[in-house]
Amino acid sequence: MPLLPTKLCFPVLKPTSATAGSASDPNLVELFHLAAEAGRSRETPSPEHHIDCTPFQLRRSPLFVLSFYELTYAISLRRLPGGHAHCSRRTILDCISGEAREGEILAVMGASGSGKSTLIDALADRIAKTSLGGGGVCLNGEPLDSKIQKTISAYVMQDDLLFPMLTVEETLNFAAEFRLPRSLSAAKKRARVQALIDQLGLRNASSTIIGDEGHRGVSGGERRRVSIGTDIVHDPILLFLDEPTSGLDSTSAYLVTQVLQRIARTGSVVVTSIHQPSARVLALLDRLMLLSKGRTVFFGRPEELSEFFAGFGRSMPEGENRAEFALDVVRELDAGEGGGNELVEYFRERRRLGLAGGGTTTEFSATPDRTPPSAFSLQAAISASISRGKLFAAASIGATSSATSTEVPQFVNPWFVELAVLTRRSCTNTIRMPELFLMRLAATTITGGILATVFFHLDSSPRGVQERLGFFAFAMSTMYYTCADALPVFLHERYIFLRETAHNAYRRSSYVLSNSFVALPALVLLSVAFAVTTFSAVGLSGSFLFYFLAILASFWAGSGFVTFLSGVVSSVMLGYVIVVAVLAYFLLFSGFFVERDRIPGYWIWFHYLSLVKYPYEGVLRNEFGAEGKCFVRGLQVFDVTPLRGMTDEAKEKVLTAIGRSLGVNILSDTCLTTGVDVLTQNAVTQLGKWWCLGVTVAWGFSLGFFSISRCCLEAAGIRGSEGLNFKFIPIY
Repeated sequence: MPLLPTKLCFPVLKPTSATAGSASDPNLVELFHLAAEAGRSRETPSPEHHIDCTPFQLRRSPLFVLSFYELTYAISLRRLPGGHAHCSRRTILDCISGEAREGEILAVMGASGSGKSTLIDALADRIAKTSLGGGGVCLNGEPLDSKIQKTISAYVMQDDLLFPMLTVEETLNFAAEFRLPRSLSAAKKRARVQALIDQLGLRNASSTIIGDEGHRGVSGGERRRVSIGTDIVHDPILLFLDEPTSGLDSTSAYLVTQVLQRIARTGSVVVTSIHQPSARVLALLDRLMLLSKGRTVFFGRPEELSEFFAGFGRSMPEGENRAEFALDVVRELDAGEGGGNELVEYFRERRRLGLAGGGTTTEFSATPDRTPPSAFSLQAAISASISRGKLFAAASIGATSSATSTEVPQFVNPWFVELAVLTRRSCTNTIRMPELFLMRLAATTITGGILATVFFHLDSSPRGVQERLGFFAFAMSTMYYTCADALPVFLHERYIFLRETAHNAYRRSSYVLSNSFVALPALVLLSVAFAVTTFSAVGLSGSFLFYFLAILASFWAGSGFVTFLSGVVSSVMLGYVIVVAVLAYFLLFSGFFVERDRIPGYWIWFHYLSLVKYPYEGVLRNEFGAEGKCFVRGLQVFDVTPLRGMTDEAKEKVLTAIGRSLGVNILSDTCLTTGVDVLTQNAVTQLGKWWCLGVTVAWGFSLGFFSISRCCLEAAGIRGSEGLNFKFIPIY
């Protein structure tokens, strides 16, 4: 099913000034409103409008021209230990200029470290504009606002970040639910997904799961096309891709590039980085920009490479791959004494003269104070694009927004729709991987069984009291260690979260709540399994309900803790090491090994930060806090002393003597230690059991939301001037 008709008809609009922010220009929401009206009357055009039915690839003036001029970006290099004190800076992009047009593919090529990905990031607004040392990015001669760019563009990462147990069609359907507005009917969304499946060439694989290392799924090339599809489901005007053919065989790379060509031919501006294309892939590219150490050394059509390098004195052998030859020359010159400067100067001279490979005059003229090569203003071009059926998400804004609004809606769906879709997707993926939950359930049940047999039927003697304390400390810390096995899942999902929220597919709060809802049933089952296995077998006498809730709260806080810690590291092995070490410190300072009053003052802060402290003190209060409950009577006081070997008659005499000296009558069944005494001896006197439970739950939420706040910059796709990236792991 073709996405658009062969001939694209839209009103020819009078070219307007490129000056942004003109008082007479409508705001973007008004533009979308007018575009929606134009779309409804598309089949009956007004007679005063002349309709241009020329295929866009044959029009002299493209509808959209993305231009960039003198882009410069540098980072500070860290000083090595023992090195000089001064900081050096490395230039990643050095005055890069060029343009990309609607209906064409602009490929950025270069050796590793040449600045390809950085240029794509700069064009896609993934580098803060304040971090760029100079230059800018324009669409039809007008500077691009970040909010508008998020609405009309898409960015495809190099890695395929997909849920492994969803089918191709399900993956695209969920993407459509996120990116297409609620006002669009379900039938239209399904039709868009089906058209996209055909456009991507995935019809035969539509019912196949994505797969991973443990589950066989689609091929690498099909997976890459699905990744592209999830980001273009809203049919964006601008499409940026970071090495989409990386890691693919020649045939798969060719098929992916064919998909990009079809996307461009439907009226999109496609800009992609590429490492070393084959001859077949190179033939599909419309324009090629060759970079060397962050500088442009060629910009033109791929067929101009031979003429360009021949003029430089490096004739291309007959039948050789033009891309490989160009890269070999660039690498050779970069390694030479001149560092490639001679090729850079040669390119600049050809650009000045307007020769092949140096770009044309118009290709470098689209700065804000010059006339863009497109005959349309940005707002007029967007209006025409929407009226012909592109930009599904934006086309509905006009129908649902006030014409007086000056703000572009940040999200296309309300939060409850996002929450429902996220929950359904996560449930579908989780249910199809039952082995993960079964593994955690087995670990929890086995651990509970071992503890139940080791601490079987504890009595109320002094020795039994000490053993209860040990059981509670180990049991509460076990909840946290059990949560660590979800670390690999968190590491995988965080990049999916970052990719999807970079273009406001959904709210971060919706993601947090969704993952909490999905994880809660599993945590409840794990808590029930552990509580049932241990409560009666150990002989606990407190409230079973509170004991269960304390275990559930520990699982909750443990998931939040692993979430937070996983955001600091990116390696699974390193994450495991840190999790185990920090949890050991939490147990050490929980109050079991060393009472609070005996912890050194410079370590007391760790006691209050310990996640084990609060559930541990909560279950102690649940067990020992009942009024009138006795744990040591008369002769039992000798059980933990060297006098335990004495006869009962001798012990009674000692008790009588002690009672006489204290002025009380102590018999063999007199209660000497109550539950309150046990709590006081262990310094459990500050918080009640429900307060301990509340603090444990609050820790789980706090760690999770702190992880969210730390990832805001990366989730928005912004990198600071020093290239600092914040990491995030989804919660639970």
